[in-house]
Amino acid sequence: MLDVIADALVDKGYIFLSDLVPHNISQVLLEKIQSTQAHELKAASIGRGAEQQLNPDIRRDRIQWLEEHNEPDAQYLELMTQLKNGLNRRLFMGLFDYESHYAVYQPGAFYKKHVDALKGSQNRILTTVFFLNPDWKAADCGELIIYDEADIEIERIAPKMGHFVIFLSERFPHEVTKTLAQRNSIAGWFRVSNSVHGF
Repeated sequence: MLDVIADALVDKGYIFLSDLVPHNISQVLLEKIQSTQAHELKAASIGRGAEQQLNPDIRRDRIQWLEEHNEPDAQYLELMTQLKNGLNRRLFMGLFDYESHYAVYQPGAFYKKHVDALKGSQNRILTTVFFLNPDWKAADCGELIIYDEADIEIERIAPKMGHFVIFLSERFPHEVTKTLAQRNSIAGWFRVSNSVHGF
C-alpha cells in the first residue's frame, strides 16, 4: 500500500483510498467523536499567526485536536507515523511530524475553497482527510472537492466511512460543500522540521 501511495503522489500529487485505516480503529474513532460534547469542540479559524481569525462566511466546522496520550487518537496517530516513515523512505520528503484534528460539520456547515499551505512556506507538505460517516447518502452532500492548479475540479469525494485522501498541501485547492447531515472527519498535515504547531 505504501508503494501505491508513493507512486500516486509522484504521478498525480494525490490519492483516494477506501481501505487504509482498519475498521476497528475507524469504529472507535467514530464512537469518540459521537460521544464528544458540543462544548468540547471549538469553532475552527482561518489564517495563521497574527492573521488567524474566525470567519463563518468561509468556514463553519468545529474541531478538536488529536493527542497522543488519548485513545483512540493514539492508534490513528501511530498509523500516520507509519505512513510518514514509509513515505520518507520512498520519497525522501523530510516529513518530520503530523498534526490533526477532528472536524465536525453540523447541517448547513461548509468550508469554501482554500489551500492548506502557502506556496514555498513548507509549513504543511501533505494533507490527509479521513471520513467517519457510516450510512452517508448522496443527498447528504458535504463532498470534498479537489481542484487542480488551474482551478478545474479533478475529484469529488463523498465523505463515507473509511474514505481516506492524501494530497500535496500547497498544490491542490479544495473545499467542503454544504452538508445536510452531520459530517465527521479527521483532517491532518505532515510537516517538515521548521514548522510551528498550529500555524
